[in-house]
Amino acid sequence: MGLTGKLSAQIEYKSSGDVFHEVFKSMPHEVSKMSPELIQGCDLHEGELGTEGSVIVWKYTHDGKERVAKEIVESIDEEKRSIKFRVIEGDLLELYKTLTLTFHVDKHGAIDLVTWILEYEKLHEDVDDPLTLLGFVIKVTNDIENHHLKA
Repeated sequence: MGLTGKLSAQIEYKSSGDVFHEVFKSMPHEVSKMSPELIQGCDLHEGELGTEGSVIVWKYTHDGKERVAKEIVESIDEEKRSIKFRVIEGDLLELYKTLTLTFHVDKHGAIDLVTWILEYEKLHEDVDDPLTLLGFVIKVTNDIENHHLKA
């Protein structure tokens, strides 16, 4: 069994994929209002929102525990409506040597699809694949969608 892996999930997004991309690019601090059960806060630590190289700190609840993750925005692609985050500090690095989370939004006819990709390297063989983390980002995606559908 290898230490590296990749997980992905594609979610049909009934609200605007452009809005989803913009929330994570320029307004990640608003996610806690859209998914308060999972996200308690997001603060800009370095740089400027919406720019590559900026560093943000997430306060969130995962697997029933309050956690913290510091991430650097590695890339933003406006055309593909994608953003790649790399975890650089926090609870997740107690399990994973590296962890990146990337999403992109695609059009499939009249439907927007949000695809999340988690790429990781476990610290050792006994660490589980981050399936619950994939479920977490799916739930946050659904919460953001529901928030915008109600608006």
